[in-house]
Amino acid sequence: MKKTPIEEKFSVFYETWVSQLEEYLRFLVQDYTHDSDYENLIAKLTTHHKNYYRFKWAAAQEDVCAFFTPVWLTPLENAYLWVTGWKPSVVFRFVETLPRTGTGLVDLTDDQMKEVEGLRLKIKMEEEKVEREMERQQVGMADRRMVELVQMIRCGGGGSGGGGDEVGVMAVNGLLSGLEKVMKMGDCVRLKTLKGLLDLMNPKQCVELLAAQSMFHVQLRKWGKENSGSKFGENL
Repeated sequence: MKKTPIEEKFSVFYETWVSQLEEYLRFLVQDYTHDSDYENLIAKLTTHHKNYYRFKWAAAQEDVCAFFTPVWLTPLENAYLWVTGWKPSVVFRFVETLPRTGTGLVDLTDDQMKEVEGLRLKIKMEEEKVEREMERQQVGMADRRMVELVQMIRCGGGGSGGGGDEVGVMAVNGLLSGLEKVMKMGDCVRLKTLKGLLDLMNPKQCVELLAAQSMFHVQLRKWGKENSGSKFGENL
């Protein structure tokens, strides 16, 4: 199936974005002497993520549906999708699974862990809010007015010169606006999660967390491409 202009544009952007993320990953896994080195990496990574959402939101204004069925992702990546992106609570798994002795977040204190747990509970509530809004949008697609509109079109009431066309356009525009709203809600929770965790950690801990998250996304894409074979390659 041929891609829409937005799908084509974002496919190119996303491939470049992930490649740059993989390049940053080489620096994230290194050890540095000064906090300023870690801080510079954090600034680059956070800017990289902000650029992604800036580009995404601009593209969604033209075709928000593309982000609910993203052709630029592999089937494996799509399996992990939550409201057009990664699920915020997943990041807390990286904090939980990284060891506190030996390697990883070696100096994460008990106080920090308590703050992380507090943030996790807040983010869980934010996720539930997004999911309720997504459910509301889905229910809205099948409410009585939409059903009546479909029936009117089926009966010939939506033809040229009738009121069905105008009503249909208004209905569809309302649905698209709702999808764009819920997409941005999900993205804001993702950004809030990342910022919240980074604010709780020292520079070295931040880099370790960013490295774990980046490695997950890079490897997930690699595994997805390897397991989807030539079929995915034909869509790129």
